[in-house]
Amino acid sequence: MSASTTIEASRVKQYLPWVVATALFMEQLDSTIINTAVPSMAASLAVNPLSLKAVVTSYILSLAVGIPVSGWIADRFGTRRVFSIAVAVFTLSSVMCGLSINLSMLVVARILQGLGAAMMMPVGRLTIVRTFPKSELLAAMNFVIIPALIGPLLGPTVGGLIVHWVSWRAIFFINVPVGLIAQYLIHRHMPDYHGDQPRPLDLRGLVLFGSGAALLSWLLEIFDEHTISLQLTAILFLLAFLLLGGYVLHSQRTSFPLLNLNLFRVRTFRVSVVGGFVTRLGMGGMPFLLPLLYQLGLGLPAWQSGMLMMPSAAAAMGMKLIAARVLQRFGYKQVLIINTLMIGLTIFTFSLITPATPVYLIVALGLAQGLFNSLQFTSMNSMAYADIPPADSSMASTIASTLQQMSMSFGLACGSLVTAWFLSGLPQSDQLAVTSALHHAFLTLGVMTLISSLSFWSLKSKDGESVSKGTQ
Repeated sequence: MSASTTIEASRVKQYLPWVVATALFMEQLDSTIINTAVPSMAASLAVNPLSLKAVVTSYILSLAVGIPVSGWIADRFGTRRVFSIAVAVFTLSSVMCGLSINLSMLVVARILQGLGAAMMMPVGRLTIVRTFPKSELLAAMNFVIIPALIGPLLGPTVGGLIVHWVSWRAIFFINVPVGLIAQYLIHRHMPDYHGDQPRPLDLRGLVLFGSGAALLSWLLEIFDEHTISLQLTAILFLLAFLLLGGYVLHSQRTSFPLLNLNLFRVRTFRVSVVGGFVTRLGMGGMPFLLPLLYQLGLGLPAWQSGMLMMPSAAAAMGMKLIAARVLQRFGYKQVLIINTLMIGLTIFTFSLITPATPVYLIVALGLAQGLFNSLQFTSMNSMAYADIPPADSSMASTIASTLQQMSMSFGLACGSLVTAWFLSGLPQSDQLAVTSALHHAFLTLGVMTLISSLSFWSLKSKDGESVSKGTQ
């Protein structure tokens, strides 16, 4: 390797994490800032707060549908061009969200925003995986996540202040200057990777998987609203599973499947993705339900609710500084089993919060949640690539990102569904009824997370050491 090539590789490693982190900061800021504004948005648009889960789930749903083609698009057109277009789409659709005059327009704009994010996250992760060797991968991912976590740190507070003093519409316009900064960094420092052997797009697989995932997510979203008959709901659920099952059969019969399910034969990848899917079902509803607890259940204003969300994000940033050493010392299996149990207990404990609960206890619980969640995401996301060959890194990133977003969407829908079930048709203005329903939701999600720890028992003690200890 020549001196100039070495210098160029060193420069890419130096600046690339900042490029990806800037885009992730924008995405994370947007996803957390909107949760605090949900009650204000509901009042402005004349809908119930729980109905606004469509604004959140439509975004996550478009991620789940768009991410499967992100790897193919990046391989064909290059990581730099795709990442740049993704940031542009995300920024412009943010402006559309701010200009929406009703719920339908807002949902459409959020779908477009989600499609932009669908290209940003997996392509950014793919670029990191292709740039850094496995021995440096965990440190590089943590470096990317730390600046990106400033978004969740600032989002709830900034969102609360904006809603309190201006209008919820202004929360979407914050993305414009961040998007412009991201574009500047992309064109200066983003490497342009292409696939070694461009593969044809699996259109049939995209239709089967995309329509099945979209239909299933939509059904989970509207299930508690009784807008369609129970018989039709059952038929549509069956259709969704048939479409997804049809994709599984199709993927085994085509040379270039949209998602290569053969990667699940790799144990560390299978446990990371499947186990992570189950665990995120319990965790996925918390960012949406907690602001409802603080504002509707405890009667706090939006800015105070945002302040109570800050400790979790701050603790998450702190955990990133020590996560690599924790994994190196205890190993992936032990960390994932114990940490999943701790997350379940933390979610469970939120069911004990009432208007009489001292603020310092709520803050302490938020800190615990941030620490455990951060370690969980670091562990699951990095272990997925421990035994994946470089040639399959694009496909692995696509599959991991797709199922991650689907699980968060299903988790949000599950949390909302359980809350609506225990609300039993009572008005959402009834503070005691809302608080009780949310408590039952936290109990349910906590139990689900505790049970999900069983999925990590199939790991071996040395699994993931190529990432945590730099061994092969």
